[in-house]
Amino acid sequence: MVRMDSNRTAADMHPVVVVHGAFGGGWEWTPVADRLRTDGLRVFTPTLSGLGDRAHLDPATVGLGTHVADVVAVLEMEDLEDVVLCAASYAGVPVTAAAARIANRLARIVYLDALVPRDGEAAADLLPRQFADELRAGLRSDGPAHLVPVPASILPPVGSAPEDLRRRYVARLQPQPVLTFLEPSDVVPTTVATTFVRSTGSNLGQGADDPITAMAQRARDAGWDYREIEATHDPHLSNPDAVVALLRELAG
Repeated sequence: MVRMDSNRTAADMHPVVVVHGAFGGGWEWTPVADRLRTDGLRVFTPTLSGLGDRAHLDPATVGLGTHVADVVAVLEMEDLEDVVLCAASYAGVPVTAAAARIANRLARIVYLDALVPRDGEAAADLLPRQFADELRAGLRSDGPAHLVPVPASILPPVGSAPEDLRRRYVARLQPQPVLTFLEPSDVVPTTVATTFVRSTGSNLGQGADDPITAMAQRARDAGWDYREIEATHDPHLSNPDAVVALLRELAG
């Protein structure tokens, strides 16, 4: 496990902001954040609008632009600089779109098994076609028209974590505002250092069926720092030790 160098103080470490994936909330990153805080790191785990403790907001008014604004606001309101900004899964879309607006505040962007959109691409463009087609057709037979139900296919598999922990995790996942998946990204390239971390035990499908496979290839084609960890698509749940060690290292 990576630990802080004996000559390095917490003040020398970059603040860390982790943006959660689809259907989740900042709550899911609290255990990892608490472990990093024991080393004195400043760690923030905001919840995107319409999800988690912010699920009371009107989903019809929440789109990708809202989530981009959420990310920007955290760094600006906390007045953070030299930030390691970590995007998990879906969060790669709003983080990528936000990056140009806050590039002067960033030390590194980390894509943790995350989507990597190009300019004009929506999250739905990067996800399996059947899921995207259902979004665009408005097929929401088991929920309100403005909300996307949690797909069974993205749930952490049995055995990926202690069962009580996994059940409590799944119970807190919530439907997500549909416009967050459908609005196109406004991506402006930046020169911020970037790391892509691939979960080798991803449960989203096999080979090309896993949408993150293509994202990992984009990262390699771009020449980004590329890492792999042995974990499912929710590495903070299935292998928190590896995630904590990785973020400690990058925060240094």
